[in-house]
Amino acid sequence: MNLNLRNKVVVISGAAGLKGSIGETILQALASEGAIPAIIDRNDRGFEYVEELQSKGIDAYFAKTDVTDPDQVKKAVGSIVEKYNRIDAVINNVGVNDGIGLNGSYEEFVYSLKLNLASYFVIVKNALPKLKESKGNILNIGSKVGYTGQGNTSGYAAAKGGVLALTREWAVDLINDGIRSNCIIIAESWTPAYDNWIKTMKNGKGKLKDIVSKIPLGNRMTTPQEIANNALFLISDVSSHTTGQHVFVDGGYVHLDRALLKEKDE
Repeated sequence: MNLNLRNKVVVISGAAGLKGSIGETILQALASEGAIPAIIDRNDRGFEYVEELQSKGIDAYFAKTDVTDPDQVKKAVGSIVEKYNRIDAVINNVGVNDGIGLNGSYEEFVYSLKLNLASYFVIVKNALPKLKESKGNILNIGSKVGYTGQGNTSGYAAAKGGVLALTREWAVDLINDGIRSNCIIIAESWTPAYDNWIKTMKNGKGKLKDIVSKIPLGNRMTTPQEIANNALFLISDVSSHTTGQHVFVDGGYVHLDRALLKEKDE
């Protein structure tokens, strides 16, 4: 199936994470489909990733940006427009589960909102004129925490709840412009950050086994590639009549009946 993404300029935030992260995996998937990924991220790995792609003859662009700074975001999006004079899709992928709970300060809580929610707004706001020209679309990367809570992460939970609401608000607000807005909800996905989190625990292997046992489909974690596959589908013309949706890529973790989770020998 041809997703018709060739030469489409896709702005993606948070794509300069570690190899195997969700953002980096989406970046590579975009490149493999012939899209032109334009990365907005604060990490210098973005330069390395773009250099690697360009060495293979793939067009890509990196704008080093602190997404909590609206002026830097405006400059970054402006540089993308200056280079390509178009934007066909925006993938808001920034997300840091920073553990800012009720024991955190007001300043820490607000910073979490700026990073995990306000950055989505500012990127879309600056990309909007070109999205209107292309009748492009928006894809937000969300989290189950916005639905279920997690404990001790008020900033991240509030931000991800806001991402869910913005997804639907933008679908309504931009429907007359032909711009679609959707969100992927992730639950348990094996990434370098997840691996590092497990390693901080005294009984990390036991905790991981317990989490995996609660994922109904296959009793395994979602892979970043599975998330990337869904991301490319949702921003493509193949998904041309899908908007305002929260798409769960989680192996049934959030919604399916826990009665499914029986011991193997029962």
